[in-house]
Amino acid sequence: MQKKDLPGEQFFVVFVVKPEDYACGGSFIIQGKENQTWNLQRTKKLQVTIVPSIKKSVYVKSCVFSVCIFLSFYLGYLLVVFVHYVRFQRKSIDGSFGSNDDSGNVVSHPITASTPEGSNYGTIDESSSSPGRQMSPSDGGQPCQSDTDSSVEESDFDTMSDIESDKNIIRTKMFLYLSDLSRKDRRIISKKYKIYFWNIITIAVFYALPVIQLVITYQRVVNVTGNQDMCYYNFLCAHPWGVLSAFNNVLSNLGHVLLGLLFLLIVWRRDVLHRRALEAKDIFAMEYGIPKHFGLFYAMGIALMMEGVLSACYHVCPNYSNFQFDTSFMYMIAGLCMLKLYQTRHPDINASAYSAYASFAVVIMLTVLGVVFGKNDLWFWVIFSAVHVLASLALSTQIYYMGRFKIDLGIFQRAAMVFYTDCVQQCSRPLYMDRMVLLVVGNLVNCSFALFGLIYRPKDFASYMLGIFIGNLLLYLAFYIIMKLRSSEKVLPVPLFCIVATVVLWAAALYFFFQNLSSWEGTPAESREKNRECVLLDFFDDHDIWHFVSATALFFSFLVLLTLDDDLDVVRRDKIPVF
Repeated sequence: MQKKDLPGEQFFVVFVVKPEDYACGGSFIIQGKENQTWNLQRTKKLQVTIVPSIKKSVYVKSCVFSVCIFLSFYLGYLLVVFVHYVRFQRKSIDGSFGSNDDSGNVVSHPITASTPEGSNYGTIDESSSSPGRQMSPSDGGQPCQSDTDSSVEESDFDTMSDIESDKNIIRTKMFLYLSDLSRKDRRIISKKYKIYFWNIITIAVFYALPVIQLVITYQRVVNVTGNQDMCYYNFLCAHPWGVLSAFNNVLSNLGHVLLGLLFLLIVWRRDVLHRRALEAKDIFAMEYGIPKHFGLFYAMGIALMMEGVLSACYHVCPNYSNFQFDTSFMYMIAGLCMLKLYQTRHPDINASAYSAYASFAVVIMLTVLGVVFGKNDLWFWVIFSAVHVLASLALSTQIYYMGRFKIDLGIFQRAAMVFYTDCVQQCSRPLYMDRMVLLVVGNLVNCSFALFGLIYRPKDFASYMLGIFIGNLLLYLAFYIIMKLRSSEKVLPVPLFCIVATVVLWAAALYFFFQNLSSWEGTPAESREKNRECVLLDFFDDHDIWHFVSATALFFSFLVLLTLDDDLDVVRRDKIPVF
């Protein structure tokens, strides 16, 4: 209770006796009969304790703590930028920057006349990266005159000129390199990925505004009626402020917003430096390393900020119906991370923003249906499991054939035909073994999720759906890192530190998450039995610490994706394998 709501500084305490046990965790029916508890002799002993609320100084101290702890990340980043700037200036003054000649182990040698015809397929034209090199007659500048008496003309042969342009030939090679999948114009591809950023801003506005309006309405109803059974707070550590009943649960989501903004600044700086390198015609920016497209990273930063906003909205009045608001952008974060991992080695064939966000819309629609019908209706779980497995198989086919397997109503018939000819009629080794291993394991994982849902039908469908996304993301990330190490690539100290920090932070975050301070899976009375006192500054509970630590863990997870392939910045794209 807040003093401002009690003009006379007086209030009544009223105890209401419930006619049945349902409100306290019992059931309506006992052995086929109504739950008649009126004839039972029961005695209840009640004790009322009135405790004053915390002082304003605690609010101020907690707010300052929340801001300062995340502003320290900004200071740390500024320190890193300053150190890099000083090192760059020293290299420029010493004249050592760009003057090393020991890069011969990175730059490929020019193709000689002894190179078999067609072996330059998928490689970078060396002449374009060597402005001082002139084409001499001996290098093939003039056609060699043959002294043979053969009357066969060159036009009589198929020179296979389409080998350099046909997508079906390029993308179905046994050994693919990054240069094979980064052939499109860089500016066009960059604009394609920028759409991810602009679209997610539009989605965020249209999704967040109705959510904010709804939770404010919930809060007003709670304040007017006094019915606090609508919202499942941790009442032993719920500090009101203004119209909010649990301001601490809202404030603790500030980390998502501040760290999301910091990630956007880090990506923006990298984007600016890359554009400057391209304007300067830097050969390393143009033909070396992973192609730099930052649209998905910008979208990930916005998604992290919106996760903080929507999580705060959920905690205005936490209950079963509102929980989907907390998880919606979690799905998008997991999906964007998987798309970014795939884009790294497949920049030309990654999904467009329109198809990706349309898929996320279908996922959120299924989540809403699961929240409404997923508790008891078997038909929903049968349909959802079938859709889940079929979607997994269709996506696997598309990934295995690098987008050359057309997705339409006949995809499953064609896939069955390929399976029959390659696996039943004649058991042949898969052409792309690494891809096949990933997809087989991935489909087994997704089938396990579908079978688990069909058998157990978990009550919390939103968390079940989130588990599917996180499971697939972790599987793909583990595969990517294993294949990277298997390809003799290195993990530099910065991404290695981010990986270790991510693992440690997620472990700590999950510890606080599973403290279960409240639960809307039971009755409000049962939820109150789980309430606990504050553990930090007499203001924050375990779930607030989960917000702090999980926001930091997400931030470091994004940094892993941002820096994981920095070791390839000095490697030619025709030497970087695709997996």
